[in-house]
Amino acid sequence: MRHIIRNYILAGALTCVALPAFADMVVITSAKSSVKTLSKDDVAALYLGKTSSLPGGGNAKLYDLADANPGREKFYQAATGKSAGQVKSIWSRLVFSGRALPPKELPSDADVVKAVAADPGAVGYVDASAVDSSVQTVSKLP
Repeated sequence: MRHIIRNYILAGALTCVALPAFADMVVITSAKSSVKTLSKDDVAALYLGKTSSLPGGGNAKLYDLADANPGREKFYQAATGKSAGQVKSIWSRLVFSGRALPPKELPSDADVVKAVAADPGAVGYVDASAVDSSVQTVSKLP
């Protein structure tokens, strides 16, 4: 009986540890950016290389999480309906044809927040819990 109770307690503890992984992903710009909102279609167009222009003008400098970051897969599924691998393949073709440069990859949410905060033309995505006053949320993805 103790063994069963211990397993339930352990399972409950592991569930609590895993909960932050299910937070929403948000698209961010610098707090100084004139872009205040991006639709899901805008985000998909930017991150699929269909456009580099921000609504209202100007080119976006895109930031991406590194392959090893689990937020990357979650973002691409929510924003584009494609896996991170499928999106990487799209970018490979765009780069090979000379039509576009891929988003710059950074290892962590904190690194993306720091880079986006420093550039009013930058766009990135992070877990909602990583947002601070240096950036603004312009789109929320479930």
